Amino acid sequence: MTADIARPALPLRPELVGLEPYGAPQLDVPHLLNVNENPYAPSEQVVADIAAAVADAARGLNRYPDRDFEALRADLADYLAAESGVRLDVAQLWAANGSNEIMLHVLQAFGGPGRTALSFAPTYSMYPEYARDTSTAWVAGRREEDFSLDPDAARAAIAEHTPSVVLLASPNNPTGTALPASTVLAVLAAAADVPGGCVVVVDEAYGEFRRRGVPSALELLADHPHLAVSRTMSKAFGLAGARVGYLAAASDLVDALRVVRLPYHLSGVTQAVARAALAHSAELMAQVGSLRDERDALVVWLRGKGLTVAESDANFVLFGMFDDRHAIWQGLLDRGVLIREVGPDGWLRVSVGTREETAAFKDALVEVASL
Repeated sequence: MTADIARPALPLRPELVGLEPYGAPQLDVPHLLNVNENPYAPSEQVVADIAAAVADAARGLNRYPDRDFEALRADLADYLAAESGVRLDVAQLWAANGSNEIMLHVLQAFGGPGRTALSFAPTYSMYPEYARDTSTAWVAGRREEDFSLDPDAARAAIAEHTPSVVLLASPNNPTGTALPASTVLAVLAAAADVPGGCVVVVDEAYGEFRRRGVPSALELLADHPHLAVSRTMSKAFGLAGARVGYLAAASDLVDALRVVRLPYHLSGVTQAVARAALAHSAELMAQVGSLRDERDALVVWLRGKGLTVAESDANFVLFGMFDDRHAIWQGLLDRGVLIREVGPDGWLRVSVGTREETAAFKDALVEVASL
């Protein structure tokens, strides 16, 4: 009989012991409205063009891809010029496998042991995980009751904690709240006074869904070399499965990200998919307009039912208040509608879907919440 042999211990970092990986529930239900996806699949023409681009890229898969992907960066610069009116040089653009990897690059370059990342809660739940994974200290200030950010409170937090990175989601996740330019400028001014420097990242993952008149932080880049603005193709472009995020900043800041990125981190196939989709940006942005309209109508409907709804410039809506939000979430799930139980206590978040999906959500919510 073989004696039991003790299994050797794994030298897991102490701060990772007992943690579970990030992830929203992935359930097979008729109406998936929980992770802020674009509900519209690419058109058959977009699919055909992506397939052709991937086939062409596949013919060269024996070679490493262009590690600086300048053609993709040029396409992104053209897109941002059309979408926001801001013309950027190729050297001011960077891309990675989703905005998640973009943020990780930022923390790898500007965070680390002995440094601090600062944001203001409630906000995107992955931010503290980027800090954890790069051994960066994490500090979360507070937003106001309406989820806005008080400029004086932000300045005070920056002065107190002297972060090397400030992360501002605008529109914010999970609340949908966009920051006015005056607030971003106040943060930039405070960050400029941090000894040793401080990078301010405005995360515009949902930027294309902002209402008319709401500016993009891209307009502030020219005068603020410590500002970076991140975007993604997951939401507006309906390419969540392609994993393409990107960042705009001064070329010196982008060069710092190039130092920490893994070699050939953006595959030739990913580059081909992104460029093919960007060629159809006008068509895809038309869908964004319809989702904006659907969001605004949903806000009006929810408020008409007596619910509290946060102002949203994103493709989702945060609503409440519920004494037992989990019971509401479960009741919707039982009726085939999956939304997100996230944010402050009492609140729920629903992604904007097709008209049919939104109708199913409304019907289920009326029944579950007795509206």
